[in-house]
Amino acid sequence: MSQQFAVAAHWNEAFEEGAFQLWAEKVRASLQAPKVTLGLLFVTPKYFEHAKQILEVVRVHARVPLLIGCSSHALVAGADEIEQNAGITLGLYHLPGAELKPFHFKQEHVDEANGPAYWHHETGVDAGGNNGWLAFADPFNLDCDTWLRMWNEAYAPTAVLGGLASGNFNTQQTQLYLNDEVFDEGVIVVSVGGEVKLESVISQGCTPIGETWTITKAEQNFIFEIGNRPAYTVLAETFAKLPPDEQKKAQGNLFIGLVVNEYLEEFRRGDFLIRNLIGADPNTGVIAVGALPRTGQTMQFQRRDAAAANEDMMALLNRAHEQMKETTIYGGVLCCCNGRGSHLFGYPSHDAGMIQRRLGPMALTGFFCN
Repeated sequence: MSQQFAVAAHWNEAFEEGAFQLWAEKVRASLQAPKVTLGLLFVTPKYFEHAKQILEVVRVHARVPLLIGCSSHALVAGADEIEQNAGITLGLYHLPGAELKPFHFKQEHVDEANGPAYWHHETGVDAGGNNGWLAFADPFNLDCDTWLRMWNEAYAPTAVLGGLASGNFNTQQTQLYLNDEVFDEGVIVVSVGGEVKLESVISQGCTPIGETWTITKAEQNFIFEIGNRPAYTVLAETFAKLPPDEQKKAQGNLFIGLVVNEYLEEFRRGDFLIRNLIGADPNTGVIAVGALPRTGQTMQFQRRDAAAANEDMMALLNRAHEQMKETTIYGGVLCCCNGRGSHLFGYPSHDAGMIQRRLGPMALTGFFCN
């Protein structure tokens, strides 16, 4: 990929407007393209009080007509994942022929939506009217599952790619960015159309453990019964049946996989939507998950480990390389689960480095998702 299409840069200094302005100008000068089409900005909480100034400086001095992004505790720039004291990441993209339309929606939009026509009216984009959506959402003040379900009803099979903002965990505060505006709720979503499209590699990096089960009682994000037995009992038995070395690897790395397509004859890795296990109560037998499971849905517990994650991502990147070898790649965005990084692999920049080696060199920006 020619570097003329995009650049990625990282800033980690005490915020001083003059110095930051010079940095933004330098980033723009390094983009060997006539104009910027899209800017992506990811910011850590230590800069929250300066967010408005940061947006204004980037818009003016990096000459960015459309700037979007969100907050995160860890960032991605180029081949680096910056997990400690991360700062600010800025990506500038020149996307010839792209048609981009940004929107900001809040919970009130989700509450009043009454079908696909509502979203078509709000965006002016009909089903099949674009090539994909880029989305960054606040998980604390938006019912993301409901919004995404509605969005998919309105726009499937068009892909929606992005992640949940992270930030100050103590106050459950995040930020979303759209041009000169800072939002603390909702979702920023951008329609990508024209001569540019989004291609995705979605690597979950989990290995199924135990057997598949049917959820027999669920309500909201709580699973009460699995196979007509207390959910906690099934979870505990699944864990107990693992060899001792596997139990050690599973501690802190257990997830739940919800089958995406119930019509498959058998289920393998990649057939599950992976979601967090939020909590489990041995007294009531209930487990809480980061999703809205339904009674009758097939599930299987999952374990994330470095070997499975590495193998999974390598296979998917190899596939993407073959599929896109005749395609011009303008740049990339990495939305990395906060359970990955050095916590999972034992060293930093695993995912970003692997992407650069297989699909790069490219301008890659991104963040660690909530």
